[in-house]
Amino acid sequence: MGKLFLVPTPIGNLQDITFRAVTVLKEVDLILAEDTRTSGKLLQHYDINTQMHSHHMHNEHRTTESLINKLKAGATLALISDAGTPAISDPGFLLTRACVENNIEVECLPGATAFVPALVNSGLPNDRFVFEGFLPVKKGRQTRLELLAEETRTMVFYESPHKLLKTLNQFVEYFGAERPVSVSRELTKLYEETIRGTATEVLDYYTNKPPKGEIVIVVGGKK
Repeated sequence: MGKLFLVPTPIGNLQDITFRAVTVLKEVDLILAEDTRTSGKLLQHYDINTQMHSHHMHNEHRTTESLINKLKAGATLALISDAGTPAISDPGFLLTRACVENNIEVECLPGATAFVPALVNSGLPNDRFVFEGFLPVKKGRQTRLELLAEETRTMVFYESPHKLLKTLNQFVEYFGAERPVSVSRELTKLYEETIRGTATEVLDYYTNKPPKGEIVIVVGGKK
């Protein structure tokens, strides 16, 4: 049997990768990358010459069986996403589940992920929290927001810049104008910022300053 390594990659700053991750990526037989062009820049930076194959949300259902066969034949594979830890709102779950079902060893390395620094620097309680990832785009969105309005734990969301104002408006509507919110943008990058305040205050800020880049929203739970 081979082995699958889940390897976190930097979410912005290329220095945010572990020595161990670089070693694994150099030593495995094959790297499965969400976007080989994006990952190619990282591999080039660290002089990693391991062969890459594409593994993303549009082909993972088709390729999982063949990858399991490679692993059964003794191959070692590393799975990486464009940024952060695989399977956190990125491809990775299907292959990991298939490995578990086939008694193939899976090892997940520790490393970069966007929601942890956003949660920690929000100033909101982080002893108990719930990670929601991306809210449903259409179907089920209202139902989800109504349910989360009663959540007492701190909540963490991912959002795209062009949908941030819509989401913040809905937080005001469903959670209340005074609910504490922290928005972290472009974490680890040159223009990193975190804006904290009430839902209304943060909404006003980004209404006047359209956001760019990757976004994590942290929302205080109901008291």
